[in-house]
This record gives sequence, structure tokens and C-alpha cells, in this order.
Amino acid sequence: MMENTGKDKPRRSPKLCGTNYPVSIAFIIVNEFCERFSYYGMKALLTLYFKNYLHWDKDLSTAIYHAFSSLCYFTPVLGAIIADSWLGKFKTIIYLSIVYVIGHVIKSIGAIPSVGDNTVHIVLSMAGLVLIALGTGGIKPCVSAFGGDQFEDKHTEERRKFFSIFYMSINAGSVLSTLITPILRGDVKCFGNDCYALAFGVPAVLMMISLVVFIAGSGLYKKSPPEGNILLSVCGCIGFAVKNRWKRSKHDPKRDHWLNWAEEKYPKRLIEEIKMVLRVLVLYIPLPMFWALFDQQGSRWTLQATRMNLNILLNAFLILVFVPIFDMGVYPLIGLCKINFTPLKKMATGMIFAALAFVAATMVEIDKTVVPAPNSGESLLQVFNLMENEVKVQIPGNDLFPDAISSYEVMKCISSQMEYIIDLGLLDFGASYSVILKTNLQGIEVFKMEDVHANNVSIAWQVPQYALITAGEVMFSITGLEFSYSQAPANMKSVLQAGWLMTVAFGNVIVLIVAEGAELQQWAEFVLFAALLVAVCIIFSIIAYFYTYVNPKQLDNMFQDDSKEDNLKKETVQDLALIPVFRNTMM
Repeated sequence: MMENTGKDKPRRSPKLCGTNYPVSIAFIIVNEFCERFSYYGMKALLTLYFKNYLHWDKDLSTAIYHAFSSLCYFTPVLGAIIADSWLGKFKTIIYLSIVYVIGHVIKSIGAIPSVGDNTVHIVLSMAGLVLIALGTGGIKPCVSAFGGDQFEDKHTEERRKFFSIFYMSINAGSVLSTLITPILRGDVKCFGNDCYALAFGVPAVLMMISLVVFIAGSGLYKKSPPEGNILLSVCGCIGFAVKNRWKRSKHDPKRDHWLNWAEEKYPKRLIEEIKMVLRVLVLYIPLPMFWALFDQQGSRWTLQATRMNLNILLNAFLILVFVPIFDMGVYPLIGLCKINFTPLKKMATGMIFAALAFVAATMVEIDKTVVPAPNSGESLLQVFNLMENEVKVQIPGNDLFPDAISSYEVMKCISSQMEYIIDLGLLDFGASYSVILKTNLQGIEVFKMEDVHANNVSIAWQVPQYALITAGEVMFSITGLEFSYSQAPANMKSVLQAGWLMTVAFGNVIVLIVAEGAELQQWAEFVLFAALLVAVCIIFSIIAYFYTYVNPKQLDNMFQDDSKEDNLKKETVQDLALIPVFRNTMM
């Protein structure tokens, strides 16, 4: 018997003082914060960059923006395949982060006017975005799964809280970058204009820091090696099972599961692991509808906000507040009530909260006076000249931020005799103004009339819908992230994380289909989405009712027992084979 030298024991990361949390997760959390800062900081400027710097129209800018967003959620599958089948999660994160950094650098260079003409800027910008999408999407399923790998199997509660902290770091990076990078773009001037190069360069630096921090923790990580081209094996096993089943004759015995028809060629362990993954993927089928509602915070709800009075700002930090409230208050309280609030029940409840958020949005749309502006976020100004001389009207300094609340406008009137500077005062969103110019003894007389009153509904009415959908996000998204990890076999964790992220991409596709095809009034569209999510939640709950939670470690125990049984059978066969020999020697 060989002596156990201890070399095969998995690496155990040192723990944070007095806890079961590995020190290695601190590096992963900081890495995620910096990466999300770089991603959302860059993304916050994309539409403005397309319109104001590349001089694209609104439709093209919007199309490219959504195409980039979708690509970022389709590339996780590629990253998961590389991680689980070839490089492992650690090396995949490093190599794709380098691609990510290169994409940011190219994007920043493309924003420097002196590097070439507009064609060169477009080429560099698109190349940078493709590399960024490959980088951010490729590492997305690996980082969360790699963080889960750092915990021992017995520390499931600590691992669950890690995913909550992980999600908070995502939102902290997002909030800070969304506030900071627009300031860098507008308040800092370079090359005689808005400094897009600096605004894109800072996210590039943050991504470099993210990579350095992740590498710095290398000696502390528990790293699981890849186990070959698992996706190819999975596809081959499924294909062989389907083919073998259709070829079977009537006399063949029935199998408990259609995948068992692959037992002639593929190992039982692989078959059982594929069954685990397929059961979870079936659960994922209804989930894109949640993201279809959730992602409208950046589109339909934003448009609703532009038609309201923005004197009160929404609390952008709701997610940072709700996560600890749920982890330290709501969930423990539910546990004290002896309610078995399983992960799938949490996700279904999150879907209901999202539907209620759209009901609240519908009530705001119908019950409150949300005055439609001439264009969302704009005001209409008409000038009537009753003077004897023809005048040319100019409004200098009219390049407003799209998130500006309102603006004090100055109008310049130039006639053949002289130039007049007229202070128009506050022009608020949603209003239509008429300005009448007349001559008097002093030179010019100005009358300003408000034909359509400015938006008079406070944006505070949106707080309930944001609170509801944030509560739904905490229960749905964080739980789904941890559920995807816990229910996946060790060699398919990144693949299943990628499957989870794909639901986000398909959710955006649903929004495009409904928004473009339905052509409903806004309140009716909100009602439609809420009703669809409730229907999907019912379907999801029925599927979840029949789902059996699996501990992937049960597979190890099961196949260890099978291995022992096979060894015992082999020893028995060998013993039986010796019996005739003994008989011959005795005769």
C-alpha cells in the first residue's frame, strides 16, 4: 500500500481572522469592483460618444449600444468553455483580462482626435468594443465560480453570503463609475473639446488594477484544474443517447432516463452530471422574462423619468442597502418563522416583486400627470419676431448633458442694427415656450409665455417601483447566481454560470420584440410585461416544484461506492478463477 504523503490534498486558503471566509476572496471582491467600474464607466459614455464624437444618428447609436450589450452576455459561453475544458478558471480570467485591457486601451486611443480621421476612430472604437465584450463576457462566469471554489463544501452559508458581497461589489463599482466618468468627460477639456480619451482611459486603468489585484492573490487561491474538453463530451453523450434510443428495437429493455441510452459508450458519472445540468437548464427557460422587465430601468423607466420633474433624485444605492437588509434581517426572520424559503422560492418571489414594480410603474403612468415633452428630456422653444427688422436667433451653449434637470438658456438676437443678449430664464423639461420679440424705445421688448406647463410630477413617485424591483433583484439575481454554482458538477460550474448569464441576453431580445412589435401605449406595455412575468412565474414554480436539489458531492460518494463495488467484483472473479487450479492440483 502506498503511503499518503499529503501532496494530493487540495490547497486551503488561510481564513480571515475568526471566520470561515478565505483570505483569497478579498482579492476576488476587489478585482470584481475594479472590473465593474471599468465596464460601466465606459458604457455610461457610449451613446454620447457615438452621437457627439463619431457623429452617428440616434438610431444607429442605439442599435450599436444594444448590440454591444448583447454581445457581452453571449460571450460568457466562450469563456466558460475555455475555463472548464482547457485553461481552468484562474488562467482564463488572467488571459481574457489582458484582452479586456487591450480593448480599453484601443477604445481610449480611438477617442484621440489626432490619431486619424473619423473612419480610423470608428475602426478603433469597434475593435476596442469587440475586445471588451470578449473580455468582460469571457471572465464573467469564471470569476463568480472561482470565488465559490475558494470555500470548503461544509461552509455553504458563508459561500451564500459571499455571492451577496460579490453582487454588492458589482453595484458599488457600477454606481461610482457612472457618477465619475461623465464628470471626467464634461468637466475636463482636452484637444479643445470634451475629453472622451480621459473618460475612457480611467476605466482602462481600473481594469489594469483589477488584473494586478487578481494576480497578487495567486498564491492564496484554491485552483481546480480543467478536466478536458467537457463540452465536446457532453454534446457527444447527448447525441449518442438520442441516436441509440431511436435505433433501439422493441425487445430492448426500457431505461429510467433517455440519457441512459449512452451507457454503452460513456461513463455513468458523466451521464449523471449531464442530467444535473439539464435539470437546471430547464429551470432557466422561463427566466429571461425577469430580465426583460429588469433591464427596462435603463430604457422605458428612464424615458418615464424624463417626463417628470427631476427635482428629487432617486436613490441609486438601493441595492447596496437592500443586500445587507435581506441577508441580516429578512432571511433570518423568515427562518425564525420556520418557513423553508428555498432558493427557487426566493427566485419566484423575486419575479413577483418585479411584476409588482411594473404595476407601480403603470399606476404612475396612468394616474399622475406625466406631460409628454416634445422629445423626451427636451423643451420646445418658439420665437415670434414682431420687430421691424429681420433677426437671426442663436442659442449658444446649448450642448446639454442628457441627464440635465433643466437649463438657464441665453438667446442671442442679431439684427442689421445691433446684437441683443436675452436671458430666457429656466426652460424646464416637458414644457413648450413662445417668445415674442417687439421693439420699444429701449430697443427690444421680450415676452415669454409657457404654452404647455413643465412636468409637474415628482420623480419620487418612481421610488416604489425601484424599491420593488430592487427587492426582486436581490431575491432573484443573487440567489440564482449561488444556485447556479451549487447545483453544477465541479467540471461544469463555469458552463452553468454562462447559461445563467445567457438568460440576461435573451431577456433583452424579448424587450426588443415586444417594444417593436406590440406598438402599445406605455401603460399598456407595462401591464403586458407584468402579466407575462406573472404567467412565467407560475410556469417556473411548477417546474421548480418537481426539481430535486442535488449536492454535487453526492456524485463523488455514489461513484466511490460503485468503484469499491467494482473492485470487490473484480477480486471475487479473480478468486473464482483460481478454484479450478486448486482442483487440478488436488486431483
